[in-house]
Amino acid sequence: MAAKTREMFDHATGLRRLSAEWREIPEGADADPALHARYADLAIFGQLDPERAETEPTRQRPEHVAIASGRPVLIVPDAGRFDNVGRRGLIAWSATREAARAVADAMPLLVSAELVTVLTVDPREGVGGHGELPGADIALHLARHGVKAQIERTVSAGLPVGEVLLSRLADLGADLLVMGAYGHSRAREVLFGGATRSVLRSMTVPVLMSH
Repeated sequence: MAAKTREMFDHATGLRRLSAEWREIPEGADADPALHARYADLAIFGQLDPERAETEPTRQRPEHVAIASGRPVLIVPDAGRFDNVGRRGLIAWSATREAARAVADAMPLLVSAELVTVLTVDPREGVGGHGELPGADIALHLARHGVKAQIERTVSAGLPVGEVLLSRLADLGADLLVMGAYGHSRAREVLFGGATRSVLRSMTVPVLMSH
């Protein structure tokens, strides 16, 4: 499998004349993908099997790599084919440091998108939240970079935020979700679920995540 993957990697990077390096590390407790991710612009992961992710402690979760490496990660669903990523993007805007970092990291993809939707769920107005008009400031920031963005506000109505995001992805026909990893504390997300794990468990399109 590693040999076949390297062949595909060499072909793809050579075709685009990208500067690239192949690193192969054995799986196990000593494997640390975050160490290698620090020296790349983007780390790309396949989705962990939701049924096995909780029982495989030796496999580092992609969202944990985002935290440990300081680099963005792009997680690709284990089912489906994704020839184009980022033509229609959805930003899960929570007005947090993590969300701002994710938007900045995704900018190279967002500037070439046909349309980007900035979605706020249960936004809090005011200085400590999303501002007077939730989503307006980040949409203006995107526009200054030439991103074609529209704002959408919704309420969760008791549904988990992760489910709301996945539903809107389908409704909009989006092919990329941009979000911050662990907007709440990691301990709280582990205990109560949270948007990060909910999305990664049931994702249907690639997700770019930063912390």
